[in-house]
Amino acid sequence: MIDELVSQIEARFSELERELSDPAVISDRERFTAAGRAYSELGPAARLAAEYRRAFDDAAGARELLDEGGEDPELRALLESSRRRIEALEEEIRLAMVERDPNDDKNVIIEIRPGAGGEEAGLWAGDLYRMLTRYAERRGFTMETLSIGEGTYTFAIKGDGAYSVFKFEGGTHRVQRVPETESQGRIHTSTATVAVLPEAEEVEVELDAGELQIDVYRSSGPGGQSVNTTDSAVRITHRPTGIVVSMQDEKSQLQNRERAMRVLRARLYERALAEQRASIDASRHAQVGTGERSGKIRTYNFGEGRVKDHRVNLLVHNLDAILIGELDELTAALQDDEKRQRLGEQALA
Repeated sequence: MIDELVSQIEARFSELERELSDPAVISDRERFTAAGRAYSELGPAARLAAEYRRAFDDAAGARELLDEGGEDPELRALLESSRRRIEALEEEIRLAMVERDPNDDKNVIIEIRPGAGGEEAGLWAGDLYRMLTRYAERRGFTMETLSIGEGTYTFAIKGDGAYSVFKFEGGTHRVQRVPETESQGRIHTSTATVAVLPEAEEVEVELDAGELQIDVYRSSGPGGQSVNTTDSAVRITHRPTGIVVSMQDEKSQLQNRERAMRVLRARLYERALAEQRASIDASRHAQVGTGERSGKIRTYNFGEGRVKDHRVNLLVHNLDAILIGELDELTAALQDDEKRQRLGEQALA
């Protein structure tokens, strides 16, 4: 079974290499981009497949020499280490070939809002905003602010694979610390919620103009000399779902409307995905359970300088680094967990 999978990986990788050097493909921008993306995605599995071949050859060679020449401690050790590596590589290769989330390559729209904890929750939402935008910068993504006000933050992160990285940040983030406003030094627990939405294209979410109620009004926030004197703010209500999106940061009504439509499409797309997942979960419930994780996803404890991700039970003691956007360890653990879950679902399918 694994040998067949390795052969398929090798054949497909070689095929992609040929395509990327084919003048006909190179001259076709769309085909070349698609081949390049597929080549990049298959690269990790191809490297594991090559390592598997080497370990298999080492084991076969050591076994042959042992059969011919009798017992040799070094050859025996090579055989055993090769066998152990082959077993480990089998799982790594299967995980590398797990079907990806079709939204992984999309840009994302992130919405951060204060939760429980009053003023401290608003401050915590701001900390999360800085953490995630710094993480985006470290990963080479582009950040675009859409709306900021009253402790809420809406922004877009653009770049290949943005959703594959930031989707794990969606949920309730809990903080335990002494607020700056606390004079007696008591530890408070506050929360902020993060919504991570794959940004939808117009062709993916069709909006019927008759289902939209669009209101314009005078902005109440900062934004320049004219922002408070013209009806530049826009509020769009999607009547069938009751979803409301407001934008007022730009001076131009047209720009605020465009931003509001982007957020509305993303929310409707996420809603459709959630309904689809709920339908799939209902059919699988008897076999694999719901797979849902309610409540907080992560706790940040300032007193002990630690962060715990409750989804994978990972505890790290580098709070300061995480708050400046060094989230790679957490993201990697969550990506591995997702792959293992998907591998289990594929086995049951």
